[in-house]
Amino acid sequence: MRPEAAERMGGRRATEDEKLLAARPAGRPAFLEEDTWRVLRILSEFVEGFEALAGVGPAVAVFGSARTLPESPAYELARRIGGDLARAGFAVITGGGPGAMEAANRGAHEAGGLSIGCNIELPHEQHLNPYVDLSISFHYFFARKTMFVKYADAFVIMPGGFGTLDELFESLTLIQTGKIRNFPVVLMGHAYWDGLIDWMRDVQLAAGALAAGDIDLLKVTDDPAEAVQIIAAYAKANGIAG
Repeated sequence: MRPEAAERMGGRRATEDEKLLAARPAGRPAFLEEDTWRVLRILSEFVEGFEALAGVGPAVAVFGSARTLPESPAYELARRIGGDLARAGFAVITGGGPGAMEAANRGAHEAGGLSIGCNIELPHEQHLNPYVDLSISFHYFFARKTMFVKYADAFVIMPGGFGTLDELFESLTLIQTGKIRNFPVVLMGHAYWDGLIDWMRDVQLAAGALAAGDIDLLKVTDDPAEAVQIIAAYAKANGIAG
């Protein structure tokens, strides 16, 4: 349909509904690339995420590398944590992708718990794993990260790369600045994380960039049972049914 036809239907002025439903133009409409349209899509991602997760109840977000191999000890550790959390009454939220995320979702799914994946559109590496019971897809990292912070009562951090560190330090920043409640942030694996803790203490704390209590925001363990115990104790103390 030509533009002028959209404006004049049988000698009368076209209604807004008619303009909206007029035949598609050739190619991608320019307005889809404009910031105004992006704002609406961002809004829709928040609305979809809030609606999907509002009734989830007690939940724990588990982060870790998408590159963790199924035969690796880290995969089995994340799978066990997902199962233990589910048996303790917590839903498990991950980024919905492969690797450690898949392992945690798998453990929760196998234990009969609610397994949630907040998937992100990426040019590589990311696809929804088959153990997700409830999935929400996002184009924007900041919308996705809001869901983790808003609906999780604790974070469990498996070994991972930049994305995992991003989630770790975002949570610490929000807790440190009082933007969110001081919920447990548990790092899994002394061998992987102790070097980072030592650097914080030896370099950042020594430079005055951190307060001594900031490092105490982190708990490090090798034991999934201890991680769940830390989270369950926090939930009980704060009236969160797990």
